[in-house]
Amino acid sequence: MKEREQVQEWLEEVLPKVSKPLRYLGNEYNAVKKDWQAVKLRFLFAFPDVYEVGMSHLGLQIIYGLVNEQSDYLMERVFAPWTDFEAELRARGIPLFSLESATPIAQFDCIGFTLQYEMSYSNILNMLDLGRIPLLAKERGDEFPIIMAGGPCAYNPEPLAEFIDFFVLGEGEEIILEIGAVMAAHRAKRQGKQEKAVLLKELAQIPGIYVPAFYEARYDQNGKFAGLKANEPEIPSRVVKRVVKDLDQANFPLKPIVPYLEIVHDRMMLEVLRGCTRGCRFCQAGVLYRPVRERSQKLLVEQAEQLAQNTGHNEISLTSLSTSDYSCVEPLLRDILNRFEGRNIGVSLPSLRVDSFSVNLAKEVQRVRKTGLTFAPEAGTQRLRDVINKNVTEEDLLQVTEAVFREGWTQIKLYFMLGLPTETYADLDGIADLASKVLRRGKEILREIGSKKAPSITVSVSSFVPKPHTPFQWEAQDSLATLQEKQSYLRTKIRERGIVYNYHDAEISFLEAVFAKGDRRLGKVLLEAWRRGCRFDGWSEHFRYESWREAFREVGLIPEEIANVPLDPADPLPWDHLDSGVRKEYLLKERERAYQGQTTGDCRLTTCSVCGICQDLKVRLLLRKGEA
Repeated sequence: MKEREQVQEWLEEVLPKVSKPLRYLGNEYNAVKKDWQAVKLRFLFAFPDVYEVGMSHLGLQIIYGLVNEQSDYLMERVFAPWTDFEAELRARGIPLFSLESATPIAQFDCIGFTLQYEMSYSNILNMLDLGRIPLLAKERGDEFPIIMAGGPCAYNPEPLAEFIDFFVLGEGEEIILEIGAVMAAHRAKRQGKQEKAVLLKELAQIPGIYVPAFYEARYDQNGKFAGLKANEPEIPSRVVKRVVKDLDQANFPLKPIVPYLEIVHDRMMLEVLRGCTRGCRFCQAGVLYRPVRERSQKLLVEQAEQLAQNTGHNEISLTSLSTSDYSCVEPLLRDILNRFEGRNIGVSLPSLRVDSFSVNLAKEVQRVRKTGLTFAPEAGTQRLRDVINKNVTEEDLLQVTEAVFREGWTQIKLYFMLGLPTETYADLDGIADLASKVLRRGKEILREIGSKKAPSITVSVSSFVPKPHTPFQWEAQDSLATLQEKQSYLRTKIRERGIVYNYHDAEISFLEAVFAKGDRRLGKVLLEAWRRGCRFDGWSEHFRYESWREAFREVGLIPEEIANVPLDPADPLPWDHLDSGVRKEYLLKERERAYQGQTTGDCRLTTCSVCGICQDLKVRLLLRKGEA
């Protein structure tokens, strides 16, 4: 209690000195504060990025709400402190603390990090250090919190294996209460204390839990990864992801925390469906979140009403990987708009499919307010779109953009990827040509309808990163020099007035590929890079590429041999022991079809593609089409 009071006094002094002090204040509307002495287990949700990013994450709100509904548990939050706040913490000897109660993070029973992005890994180490918690799992005794992690990057957690006690594979709301029950029972037997080694063995029996300490990574005489094996008989050889079978029965936060300051997604979030079966071959999320499961329209409308009452936001975002694929999307959109239009509450949609169906949705959305629209052709030529299984044509894009220009839109963003497998410079020319055609079509139509506004096209290009559990997981990323050369080449091609060209830092994408494809040896690189000051690596103003290069040299690893070398399908992968539910045979078949330029249809609309998810995990596609 004394430490908490000291932190509160210190905050009053230091907050006026740092940027965005509301990041650290807590006390937001709908935040939950519980009596520490009245609960059996204390969780901390740790997001390894700034508050504005973390508070935009729906998963945080879901887990936070679910845990705090339990009378015996509490969950508080902590985010990565910005560099100015970190400097104040270190200068004054104040440990990193939670928002809700200003409790030092080392006093929690369990700290859970969400792994959304490989370039946030250095922030995890920094947050542990700021909390005075030993970084290496083997150096943390029984008196320290158990450190867990989950999220999409947990499907190749090996670079973090030395630092995290256990990983959660799959959807957190399906498993978090089971974790709590095991931990609470363990502590009850020991009068509130824990025996870490025993507890981890108990946790490893829960389906979906991976404890790296119980698995041994092997390497051949040349240092090449040779597989990973459980080192005790009761430890499962494969860990299978957990899946929520019915979203209508799943917990959803109807009283989400409302931030004081503007965050990245400052709106109500209504999750209409989970999963995607479009089958883009570069897309990890499309594999990890299978199968497709939809919420019923009736339930979504009820949730929207409660969210509006409990938050005060003036916009509802219909969230999913592909919202326009929700089978009841048009009636749902009309229903919500009819209910909320009079209250000046609008609806937003994420990136739209390039088809005429999306235009009808966009027309409905603009009834309250109009914003820019984003479409993702991904590649500049039909050949390459077939390789990645995008299943849209140039004519689809031109038709949909023509329709939105006729409806009065003037700002369109086009999203592409650079460095995709089999890409040539003709494909890059196609990006510039496609953007130019959209701009010209926009000028013609706006002139025709008498608009005095000029169209604005933003071309946003990211670099392809091979991701685990995708058909392209075996591919090499283009070398850093090649990626930078292609970025420069595209800049020379996109010079037309009215087109803005943005691209992602290739050095960041290079390191992202290294950590996406790498094994446990990268833990030493990560530790050395953090010691050299690396943190907030996803933020260009703080990214220290040379410090990372020095860390690789110090450890004796060559990052190009990880990112830029293709993997042999016959060789073991660092994530082979982690089961996403999609069969490796299916991924290999899709890879072969990519090189043959063959597309694969959406299994909701055509035949089953035999990916394995429905049969092996016994979770069927759950569509609500036709339900009221």
